[in-house]
Amino acid sequence: MAKSSKLVVARKGRVLMVRRRRDGLWMSPGGRRRAGESDRGCLRREVKEELPKLKLGRLKLWKEVKAKNRRSGRRMSDAIFLAKKVSGRLKVGDKKEIDRAVWRKPRGARLTAASRYIRDKLFPRQGGR
Repeated sequence: MAKSSKLVVARKGRVLMVRRRRDGLWMSPGGRRRAGESDRGCLRREVKEELPKLKLGRLKLWKEVKAKNRRSGRRMSDAIFLAKKVSGRLKVGDKKEIDRAVWRKPRGARLTAASRYIRDKLFPRQGGR
């Protein structure tokens, strides 16, 4: 099982992102799994804490990533889920951890390592740039 679960939702060329208060980096919603919690259960709990007005549709596991961050040397262990349908407002629930939630283009933002990985795999640059 992964240590963290992440949610990826794309809509009209934009991706759901939240901004971490402590360093201003953008990331996919999600977080660390608690003892005895499934990856999917972790994601549903984390999204409810971070974005309490957001309703998730069916979740599909896209990939489990176990890798080492080339910049920091830290190990990544993430279960990355895709959701085709979400509804509700982007109201931030956990204001100590997250200060914004928006639909934005996947490029042009300072991202966490895991979110950079997701962006590069799911939303590759167009035209070989």
